[in-house]
Amino acid sequence: MRPGIGIIGTGMVGQMCHLANFVANPGCRVVAIADLRPDLATAAAQKFGISRVYGTHRELLADSEVSAVVVVTKRRATGPIVLDALNSGRHVLSEKPMAYTTVQAASLVEAARRQRLVYSIGYMKRHDAGVARALAELARLRTDGSLGCVVGARGWCFGGDTGRSHDNFVMTGETRPDGLELWQDGPDWMPSAMRPGYDNFLNVFSHIINLARYLLGSSPAVAESTVEIAGAARITLDFDGVACALDLVNGSEGAWREGLTIDFERGALTIELPPPFAEQEAEVILDQGGQRTRLVREGSWAFRRQADAFVADIVEQGTPLASGQDSVADIALAEAIWKRQVSG
Repeated sequence: MRPGIGIIGTGMVGQMCHLANFVANPGCRVVAIADLRPDLATAAAQKFGISRVYGTHRELLADSEVSAVVVVTKRRATGPIVLDALNSGRHVLSEKPMAYTTVQAASLVEAARRQRLVYSIGYMKRHDAGVARALAELARLRTDGSLGCVVGARGWCFGGDTGRSHDNFVMTGETRPDGLELWQDGPDWMPSAMRPGYDNFLNVFSHIINLARYLLGSSPAVAESTVEIAGAARITLDFDGVACALDLVNGSEGAWREGLTIDFERGALTIELPPPFAEQEAEVILDQGGQRTRLVREGSWAFRRQADAFVADIVEQGTPLASGQDSVADIALAEAIWKRQVSG
């Protein structure tokens, strides 16, 4: 039987990146949506042909035809909604960050484990077909040794134009509500003045940190870090002796620039990521002895591949590429980075 999907949160990202992709997937049925903004929920339901509209996530979770949910709400409301969904026995795909603290995140992972549910976090860049090609190429290079050993890595994110090519969503003038329940927006030790920057850091820069872990190793240590109160940062992560330097700046004008270079003794592998909403794949560039080769790209979209993978994981009881359990490490790293800033 095809999973029945409920979408909780029908703003721009909820519609453009999630509703549109799950509606297009023949392996599932989008049976209901929920939003605290009634006019927006009704407009989104009409646009995407959804028959059932609920005012709250709790009303949606009372629908027996909903077997899985996608949570795309304000970040402080995400954790409580995910916990309600998991406790009700629903599989979950939630936008990142999954939580603000490791304690919060661990409670969600435990709920999913207890119920034996698929719990996926929206690090869609792991689903990018270009990233998949880079991962395969990295495995080959490490196996055949043609470029020698990995000697270091460099990552960057300079936020700019998000790459939205067309508006396949509807909006109303309603104010976006906070949510029925909100979790604390940072660890107890974090001063309130730092929390907006921490929120921004988790929202934007957790992507490249998560991707570095996906390619270089799941559990790096924080070797060095400098964080500005607005959230920009320079960080060095230590992957078992391989240093990965990350340069992270938000709010810049112009093109979105984000990527990761893995340096070998005799060359390099570079991933140039597209803007978040651009319907295109990452570019992969192989540098062998000074000769640069761009691997062939196709026409897929990471958000579409993420939706398809979530449905497949539900059907096959698979482990997500970005599972809740794995993604706790991103919250732990963020806490460690910002605690260094507090402690000086």
